[in-house]
Amino acid sequence: FTSTRGQLAAAASRIEDGMTRRLGVSARVLVITAAELEAIVAVNPLANVARDASRLLVSVLGNPADRSRLEPLTRQSWEPDALALGSRVAYLWCSRGSLESPLAKAVGQVLGDATTARNWATMQKLYALTEVEP
Repeated sequence: FTSTRGQLAAAASRIEDGMTRRLGVSARVLVITAAELEAIVAVNPLANVARDASRLLVSVLGNPADRSRLEPLTRQSWEPDALALGSRVAYLWCSRGSLESPLAKAVGQVLGDATTARNWATMQKLYALTEVEP
């Protein structure tokens, strides 16, 4: 779909309504721009740490101001896991998988449903979908 930057919340609401009507699934939807997705993929501060794209999670914040709620977690040691913050995302390296990661649990406790997380492989696939052929 296509939307203007000022209409992202409205687009998310339309998608949520459509999912409920057509699929009977109620879920929160977060919409970001293709430029935001490009920046998320380009910056990845954990690219040199993550050895398995399925275990590197990117949590996109519904409200960029929620980043400050995660800052205390950056001062803790999560080894062998790792945490890095972007302007609107948290990058989580979950060495044993997200279900086994104390870091992923801590981020979930701090943010609740104020975020949506996808693994690195999915983020790359989503980014590829936004690339426009000349």
